Amino acid sequence: MKTVLITGASAGIGKETAFVYAENKYNLIIAARRKESLEAIKKEVEEKHKVKVDIFDTDLSKTDSAEQLYKKVKEANLNVDVLINNAGFGINGLFKDTDIHKEESMLILNMVTLTKLTKLFVQDMVKAQSGHIINIASTAAFQGIPGMASYAASKAYVLNFSEAIAQELKNDNVKVTAINPGATKSEFAKTAGFDNDNFFSKAPTSRDLAEFIYSTMKKEKISSTHGFKNKIMAFSTRLTPRNLLVKIAGKIME
Repeated sequence: MKTVLITGASAGIGKETAFVYAENKYNLIIAARRKESLEAIKKEVEEKHKVKVDIFDTDLSKTDSAEQLYKKVKEANLNVDVLINNAGFGINGLFKDTDIHKEESMLILNMVTLTKLTKLFVQDMVKAQSGHIINIASTAAFQGIPGMASYAASKAYVLNFSEAIAQELKNDNVKVTAINPGATKSEFAKTAGFDNDNFFSKAPTSRDLAEFIYSTMKKEKISSTHGFKNKIMAFSTRLTPRNLLVKIAGKIME
């Protein structure tokens, strides 16, 4: 039986992804800050799906958290077949006004921790000549977004990084996939500081995205955008001048 490690698994997309993989008979390693939430997921999953669940409560926005998580996984003699770097958050607001310390934590989580976990686990996968890395990017990766400047930039990094190493690892039998969701019903809006959730009211659910993540993995795609409208939008960025894309994104954010 294969094992998947999912970060940011205590709620929202990460939690639903854990259930989808459990339903497909994967053992789980789930990591997030909220231990009580992880314990509740472990109890429900093990009772319903009869798979093994290991939990690690850790704050992945800390600079050394990736190394600590990797060490704990290895000490528990757990093998990771699929790594899903889902943990991340956004900040809504003008760059001149946002809190630099919160922004730093976001950049560490969205980029640095993701890169470190990928580096650590991909080395094991290369040795085993088997494995799959799934990094959660965003449709925000396709253009700069006034009002979410650092977040969009961090997701552009995730997308470009994932596509590049996917090519590097082609001969090592290790797959890499970037998932590009648009607005999704989860805790993202609240954490990012949106005043209301109108923008997210008609968005797909976290369960919808979780099922998409699993099906995309099975297809072994390098990059895949969730939702027909988002696919059209992503394609249109290839044809539209970048300065116009940024202006449009800014208007949407207003």
